[in-house]
Amino acid sequence: MSENSLFAILMRSPWWISFAVAAVIALLGKVIASGEYFSYGVAFTLPFIVVGSIAAWKQRDEPSAARIEETIDAVSAMSWREFSGLMQKAFERDGFTVKRIDGAADFLLEKQGRTSVVCCKRWKAASQGVEPLRELEAVREAREAREALYVSANGVSDVARQFAKEHRMALMLAPQLARLLRLPRKPLPRQ
Repeated sequence: MSENSLFAILMRSPWWISFAVAAVIALLGKVIASGEYFSYGVAFTLPFIVVGSIAAWKQRDEPSAARIEETIDAVSAMSWREFSGLMQKAFERDGFTVKRIDGAADFLLEKQGRTSVVCCKRWKAASQGVEPLRELEAVREAREAREALYVSANGVSDVARQFAKEHRMALMLAPQLARLLRLPRKPLPRQ
């Protein structure tokens, strides 16, 4: 499927948008095509319902914008020791064997014979450039790791994003970080 096709865009959009499009098409079909042709109009809604259902399934575990914001606020207030401990526990919970390392990478992860290097030192920086990713790539090559993961709560520059793409390096940004860490929710303020 083309990245810019209508259905590809709908797959990346909130699930309810596909259902809204289907409802609009059904409503137009009701107004324009009455009687025996109405069923043909309804048939045009089926692809949108299918795409909406697939998008809903994929998005079921996605954190909300508020949840992402809470996570970013929480990790931004943490010390390196707290944050790295939380990351280590999260990776271990996901089945990785975690080894702390020094240098441009912070962790060496192993799972099912696959080795990955992870850098999350600069998680608080507003936006990061390409240099830390180059350093992580060098560590990946030196350690002969299969994968590299760069963690950033606040994003990376476009140049860094392009570098990561060219070197098949995974970026863990705010939404993925919120999903991985699963921090407890802040209690609601008392009134």
